[in-house]
Amino acid sequence: MRLLFNKIILKSNFKYLFTFLFFSFTLIIKAQEPAAARGNLPNYYNQRLNFGFTLGLNRTNFIIQPASHLEQFDSLKSIQSKPKLGFNLGIVSELRLQKYITLRFVPNLSFAERDLEYFFEGHDTIVKVKSIESTFLNFPLDLKLRSARIKNFAAYLLGGGGYSIDLASKRKTVNGTDPNEQIVKLKRDDFSYEAGAGVEFFLEYFKFAIEGKLTMGTKNLLIKDNTIFSNSVDKLNSKIFLISITFEG
Repeated sequence: MRLLFNKIILKSNFKYLFTFLFFSFTLIIKAQEPAAARGNLPNYYNQRLNFGFTLGLNRTNFIIQPASHLEQFDSLKSIQSKPKLGFNLGIVSELRLQKYITLRFVPNLSFAERDLEYFFEGHDTIVKVKSIESTFLNFPLDLKLRSARIKNFAAYLLGGGGYSIDLASKRKTVNGTDPNEQIVKLKRDDFSYEAGAGVEFFLEYFKFAIEGKLTMGTKNLLIKDNTIFSNSVDKLNSKIFLISITFEG
């Protein structure tokens, strides 16, 4: 039942992303019309390399695959992941491959947090919350398809993958016997795939962009260490939605 719930939530997140992508793609099609005027930064698309920086808000979560027969784990009834907000900051670099296609590398530092909530059945439902904080170094590499400009406006789609390192990973921590003190340990490294879209505004001295992106981790991050909180879960995969703004010269 819990796995079905996770699939419904995941499907809902993709629905919102695809709506955003469809809207952005519609803007791209419309943006193919020739501009009546050159607008700001008229030679921007002719530059071989572009650099800038990015700031963003992330919503970090888990996709959980619980173990079968949860009731064998001390009356455990269900497990939920509760996302929280964090923030990102990074450096933007783009290499022009063709006028409307660029290779985009955005190494960034990400501060994230999420909770795992364990619901135990008894006289009253008992909830044990395990908070997990992470500090990621992310290295995403994407292909970016951008539109022709309408004066000072353009849109784009992007997709690719990346590698991340959790600098705050507690994978080497030794859990004691007290359940209240035990933590859920995660692996340090992860690989992911991602897709997103954005809109760009060309100002007098720089380009400003707003972007939405969904990142899905491919590795099972859970470290089994014979606690009820790890044994009751088969897989934990990361899921991150990021809204960011970029400034490029």
